[in-house]
Amino acid sequence: MPWPSPFHYEQHSPAHSAHSPSSTPTISEGVFGRREGRDGKRKRRPTPRTPEAPASTSHDCTVLFSWTTPQQRCYCFSTMPQPRLASAILAAACMFRKPIALRHTLGVFGSCTPAVRHNASEMLPFLGLPPCLHQSALPRGHVLGSLRFCHASASESSSEVHASEILRILKSTGSSDNADLGGALRQFAENMDEDVVLKVLQKQRSNWQAALAFFNWAAGLPGYTHGSRAYTEMLDILGRMKKVRLMRQLFDEIPNERWEVVVTNRMFAVLLNRYAGAHKVQEAIEVFYLRKDYGFELDLVGFQILLMSLCRYKHVEEAEVLFREKKDEFPHVIKSWNIILNGWCVKGSMRDAQRIWNDIIASKVERDLFTYGTFIKALTKDGRIGSAVKLFNSMWEKGINPDVAICNCIIDQLCFKKRIPEALEIFGEMNDRRCQADVATYNTLIKYLCNIKRMEKVYELLDEMEAKGCSPNNRTYSYILKTTEKPKDVIALMQRMERTGCKLDSDTYNLILNLYVDWKYEKGVHQIWDEMERNGSGPDQRSFTIMVHGLHSQGKLDEALQYYTTMKSRGLISEPRTKILVKAIHMKKDGAVTEDQSANMTGKNLKLDPRSRLFHVHK
Repeated sequence: MPWPSPFHYEQHSPAHSAHSPSSTPTISEGVFGRREGRDGKRKRRPTPRTPEAPASTSHDCTVLFSWTTPQQRCYCFSTMPQPRLASAILAAACMFRKPIALRHTLGVFGSCTPAVRHNASEMLPFLGLPPCLHQSALPRGHVLGSLRFCHASASESSSEVHASEILRILKSTGSSDNADLGGALRQFAENMDEDVVLKVLQKQRSNWQAALAFFNWAAGLPGYTHGSRAYTEMLDILGRMKKVRLMRQLFDEIPNERWEVVVTNRMFAVLLNRYAGAHKVQEAIEVFYLRKDYGFELDLVGFQILLMSLCRYKHVEEAEVLFREKKDEFPHVIKSWNIILNGWCVKGSMRDAQRIWNDIIASKVERDLFTYGTFIKALTKDGRIGSAVKLFNSMWEKGINPDVAICNCIIDQLCFKKRIPEALEIFGEMNDRRCQADVATYNTLIKYLCNIKRMEKVYELLDEMEAKGCSPNNRTYSYILKTTEKPKDVIALMQRMERTGCKLDSDTYNLILNLYVDWKYEKGVHQIWDEMERNGSGPDQRSFTIMVHGLHSQGKLDEALQYYTTMKSRGLISEPRTKILVKAIHMKKDGAVTEDQSANMTGKNLKLDPRSRLFHVHK
């Protein structure tokens, strides 16, 4: 017996937009109601009928969601009370495997096989639910099924809805501050708060004009005043777009009586960072000393933020001069030295980095792990692996235990220089000195061991990872997959991935697909292609590219063209090399058809091998 469905669906053609006053939908009968086909005629699906619904929408109806297809506009209504409506939505989600959302009561449901998280506190009524969901619960704002759907509480969803509508209006009215904006946004004036303002500004970071127009409009609303977060976000947007004059003007316009509430250390950090990013070094220094006028101390932390901002945008020389000039005002602690050292290392000036390193030693300031790690990384990037290893060993001798990041840096460079035995020796010392290796350590060793085909050692490290609870990831298995020579080896690795809880991502699927195509293993290609479609991991642009080029190399030109046609029909953009290849195929076949015409080709134009299951493409 089918589950009861309290939903009423109505479809309208795109000509009757939901935004026009004359397009108020009516409620039809049946689970899916009426459907308008391509021929313009009404069609009815053989689905269970629901109790007779009112002839038109009323205040007792709840619009659950709507969707649009090229042929129709669809709406879903319900007249049920909230408790029954909640369980009925859950039932429909399980039955139809469609993404159904009810924000204010249950959060968001996914479209996967029914599976409910058991850390819930609110019990759902059993009415209309399948037996597998009895004795289960779903908390407010949690996710059922696919994790691709976000969760939100009622208040969060309300602000999200307001922000989305405001963003739509901003997009339609343009990016300039005009009289139309105030009228279009008037409906949101009463419920405006800083959370909504912040969400809108964060979505308009690349459009400073629209963000500033909305910010100024909200500032003039009665009963609302911008807080520190809104001001800081707007200043950051202007600074990011190099509008430093407007940024400073907005900062100066903050009312004096609101300085204590609005102006914060975070705001000054944003100003310093954006002035440095605009290469306004003197202005950045002036803003730092402006802190005193707003009631903030000229402390060491603020000075270090200024140094970091200058170094981040390659003004290391100016930062070092300022650092040395203000020695009496701000003491030379190791963190300040590290900022200057890291600035020269990132800029790539090893001579200056070596000079700062020598100054640190001469200053008698105790070096920390960040000091060693910064300089060791700079030495390895400069190709001075011998000096880096010597400094690394001196850390052990002085009783300074390197952390895993420093060890990984040394191991990676030793492997890159084909000094793998030394890298394995350091790896062994890590275990002896209680420096726990992480997945990056193992991946580095496995990568280079796979390159030299030392597979026994690779699987030994893989077993060690699992034994120590350091779970291998997709990158770990990708290195090993590239060394496989037979399909059975790939299958064994996939089974191991499943056993260890490592789910295949799109890159790993494409790697396996590429291997199967090279081996001409049609059964495996078909299985991987179908599995990608089932899991939602593909096929993507890379998958189609692999098939087109692989089939071309095997001389199967018609099959390659069909995959290319399907890729174009799905809106995927092909690589330039693929376009060149398709042009060459057409020239070889008839010399007339171009690659753009291939997207309009139908299946009857292609001569497929009927004996092969491999080349069945799901459109």
